[in-house]
Amino acid sequence: MRELEFRIVNVFTQDRGPLTGNPLCVFESAASLDSATMQALARQFNLSETTFILPSSNATAHVRIFTPSYEMPFAGHPTLGTAHVCRALGLGGDELKLEMQAGLIPVRAEGDRWTLEANAPTWRECKASRATLAKMLSVTEDDIGADPLWVKAGKEQLVIPLTSERAVRSVRPDATTFAGVLSEDGHSMAYVFAELPQPGRLLSRFFFPVGSAVLEDPATGSATANLGGWMIATGRKLPCHFQISQGEYAARPSTLLLDVDGDGRIFVSGDVVELARGTLRL
Repeated sequence: MRELEFRIVNVFTQDRGPLTGNPLCVFESAASLDSATMQALARQFNLSETTFILPSSNATAHVRIFTPSYEMPFAGHPTLGTAHVCRALGLGGDELKLEMQAGLIPVRAEGDRWTLEANAPTWRECKASRATLAKMLSVTEDDIGADPLWVKAGKEQLVIPLTSERAVRSVRPDATTFAGVLSEDGHSMAYVFAELPQPGRLLSRFFFPVGSAVLEDPATGSATANLGGWMIATGRKLPCHFQISQGEYAARPSTLLLDVDGDGRIFVSGDVVELARGTLRL
């Protein structure tokens, strides 16, 4: 029988509230686990992602990220949450690098606020019509802003600007239409956002399918990085900084910080809180 130590952390917490942000399970030492077991454990915990720490020859740690259904090359809240656990385990300090399928991701901390630097983004046109996107989100075509784009700063996702806070709040995904708008790796996922009256403030929501349903993510660091790519692609004046509210409609209020510097480097930050530790026996 193997004993596996794990921790539960919440990432992108709002005002460091212990039951806010996006939950993550981190297995502290996964060198003895094969891919099938990692996938089964992610399904057992049934969080949006579960991560597994392994040794690395060229980084602080090698990290694998699994949803309950598949492995991901990169995701934001797993990166920050796993970095927090790596520091707690003494594998690194306030600056470290994590090796992922998407490459080496630099991460740094000030206290329990963690920041990752995303990969340089790429983007492409969204070929779905505005009518299709409006039906997919159950909004009007006039609610769709300029330049919906597929953006990839680690994981390709569809970034859709909406014209108002009201439009963001009114989104109700249509699962059938949603399933027909696919990323390069065959996944349907959409990030919608709008600027709020307060300068530098955004409201966002992120949707992804599970089976025949479409679920909402409390806080999506990879999509926040892709929003930075969208800002670059659409010619937004740099540098720029945004505080982003997400998770209200998933009953997990979250705060994410996005910075794009004058050189187009994308940084995503958020506060991490450890909630629990445990031992799992296999």
